[in-house]
Amino acid sequence: MSRFRYLMPALLGFIATSPSIFAKNDAEGEGGTGFLEAIQASGTIGYLIIVMSVVAMALIIEHFMTLKREKLAPPEVIDEVEELFQEGNYQEALEACEASPCFFANVTAAGIRKLGHPFAAIEKSIEEMEDEESIKLQQKIGWLSLIAGIGPMMGLFGTVTGMVGAFATIGSAGAGGVNPSDFAADISLALMTTVLGLTVAIPTTAFFAYFRNKVTMTSLEIGAVVEDMFERFRAAD
Repeated sequence: MSRFRYLMPALLGFIATSPSIFAKNDAEGEGGTGFLEAIQASGTIGYLIIVMSVVAMALIIEHFMTLKREKLAPPEVIDEVEELFQEGNYQEALEACEASPCFFANVTAAGIRKLGHPFAAIEKSIEEMEDEESIKLQQKIGWLSLIAGIGPMMGLFGTVTGMVGAFATIGSAGAGGVNPSDFAADISLALMTTVLGLTVAIPTTAFFAYFRNKVTMTSLEIGAVVEDMFERFRAAD
């Protein structure tokens, strides 16, 4: 996981600086299409893709802040519940979990509520809550997968729209033929929407894969902590 510590800033930088791919080197004195001109050329579809990129960036930042082991299983909550377990104060442990809802607390509370039942019932309750909490996290990061999938499709839609417009311009030309400048705007729409769609989809897909793996590993780690905490009830069963 330490490798991702260096990969994530690079990917964030890729998203933040991606507009530069639309600009040419002005130091060489070349004319070219700037970022704003490229966005304008991409039309309404391009603006929609830009909005999607902003949403993706907001989700990525939010996931970095919330999908952490310290947030899903605060060490202070684990220590408090473990201490109450050692003292046999299970009702207070339940109240502590309900006062600090999180992945760990919700799973632990599900197990505490089954105390007094056979250990198999306690274990099943814990596993069901683990699955439920994991599904919630997977659904949370699923929006990134949706954006990563829609981005190229939006780009393709813009490409088809631009090509249809270009051929329509060519088809409506009279006997004198058509100048390239007549359908340049349509071709620009076709190309720029594709570029924008891929620019959003590539890093978003990478972040989705990262968060998916992070959620899986964190869920397994928290599950192991909870199971170890309730292992004492197996011998008492």
